[in-house]
Amino acid sequence: MLKLKKKTASLLSEAVEKLFGEGLLSSDEIFEMLEYPPDRSMGDIALPCFRLSKALRKAPPVIASSLATEISCDEFSEINAMGGYLNFKISPTAFAARVVSDIDASGDKYGSPMTGEGKTVVLDYSSPNVAKPFHIGHLGTTVIGHSLKLLHEFAGYKCVGINYLGDWGTQFGKLIVAYKRWGNKEVIEEGGVDELVKLYVKINNAIKEEEEASLLKNPDAKASSALGDESRKEFTKLEHGDEENLELWRWFVSVSLAEYEKTYKMLGISFDSYKGESFYTDKMPAQVEKLRNMGLLEIDDGASIVNLDKWNMPVCLILKRDGSTLYPTRDIAAAVYRKGEYNFDKAIYVTSAAQSLHFAQWFKVVELMGYDWYDKLVHVPYGTVSINGAKLATRTGNVILLRDLFDEAIKRVYEITKEKHPDEAECREISEKVGVGAVIFYYLSNNRIRDINFVMEEALSFDGNTGPYVQYTYARTCSILEKAGEKGKMTDAPLTEVEFELAKTLSIFPERIKSAIADYEPSVVTRYILDLAAAFNRFYHDCKIAACEDEKLRSSRLALTAATSQVLKTALKLICMQTPEKI
Repeated sequence: MLKLKKKTASLLSEAVEKLFGEGLLSSDEIFEMLEYPPDRSMGDIALPCFRLSKALRKAPPVIASSLATEISCDEFSEINAMGGYLNFKISPTAFAARVVSDIDASGDKYGSPMTGEGKTVVLDYSSPNVAKPFHIGHLGTTVIGHSLKLLHEFAGYKCVGINYLGDWGTQFGKLIVAYKRWGNKEVIEEGGVDELVKLYVKINNAIKEEEEASLLKNPDAKASSALGDESRKEFTKLEHGDEENLELWRWFVSVSLAEYEKTYKMLGISFDSYKGESFYTDKMPAQVEKLRNMGLLEIDDGASIVNLDKWNMPVCLILKRDGSTLYPTRDIAAAVYRKGEYNFDKAIYVTSAAQSLHFAQWFKVVELMGYDWYDKLVHVPYGTVSINGAKLATRTGNVILLRDLFDEAIKRVYEITKEKHPDEAECREISEKVGVGAVIFYYLSNNRIRDINFVMEEALSFDGNTGPYVQYTYARTCSILEKAGEKGKMTDAPLTEVEFELAKTLSIFPERIKSAIADYEPSVVTRYILDLAAAFNRFYHDCKIAACEDEKLRSSRLALTAATSQVLKTALKLICMQTPEKI
């Protein structure tokens, strides 16, 4: 449809120039004005002439009527004026033939705008905190981030996926104290990150008990905890290079990564860099010094800040009173490093909407520091996830682990598919692809900024607009083509309305891709997949395909099926989903 809209805009531009004079409206301006009518009886593409009225000094109906007599195109069966609109009705057979031909020629590149050739995008996403579980709260940044990476790669960008691990901070002081008091190396080697989480929860509970006890003894005093003090001391030792603590820290990181890799493998995700917060420890002083030399740092109650009152934002904290750094300091140092290392054209950060102010603040500080690439920094926020209305909290253990969620989904699919697929290995493979896909699709069906109340039963439902439904539709196209033994070719056989609607839906894919990239919104692709699956299933139920007795019609219908199969496969991969050919 994108090609036809561009062709229509070009024809209209030429007609406007011929009828009303040169330089009035460019083809690009007219393209932006074109619409899809709500009712196909009006047409398939429409030009509202109301905005032209002032420029051309004529009434919209007069403009529409004049243009209607001036334009002709083989792909339109009708061009007519209706009030202030110029409506174009597509010739189904010619249009479908061109769409299918485009898909066949482009293959898995159909829909790619190729706007990113020669450009580099850095994407910072997933980034779990080391020694904490990979839970449902991490699903958003992980699948939104990776889908955006796949979309940008599809558009021709060179993409660098960065897992900015949360591998530094006072929580490691707590974990070191907990391990030294209660830990067992063999138990952790066996149980992995789960055992680290148990230690983390245990020490947080112990600190809380000590603080509550201290307040009971002296209600007017500030809550205190010997374990809390000891934890801060151990982290200070870690910061100063204590070898014993560094060795423990490296071990905690390796144990955590081993666990995370299992989930990433299940999701089909890999990263180009695992440089976490600790990597930038020695790179922050230079940025702090630059801020100081530029006169941007102010002292406020002993802390070093950048005042952002002019931009209606709170101050940006750069150094605590004790001189230690904070998240903005690390993020600024990381951005400077990444610009030097990758020379990015765009740097995308996929994090919770709760961090929007944080990103706005340090983006502004980067601008004030004179870095001319400040406007290449993009924050992509997403909503929070709760479990039946309850917020997630690692400290209390109120989480649903991703691996448990995936295991449950896989188990449910297995129970459904084992009767159809007696081969155990094949059944297990299908169950994993469909089970994991069900969770991903459920999440990416929502606009990313929306908060999600995660309800297990809804996520794993296999009825309605779900991941299993669209994967099954893809498998159905594969089955039809396999049984037919050919992909067919478009002929001049007249098409029914459902066939034409399928061709129109296929033609819209390039537009949806452009929109998903422009808005950093994978759900645009997810919704398109549902539209395409619905259009194909209507076609499947209304039309004989491989069994059609008319050879020309059979060939065209197989060609439409092959085109649908190709576009579904491409689209599903762009939202991190597998494409099983049998379900």
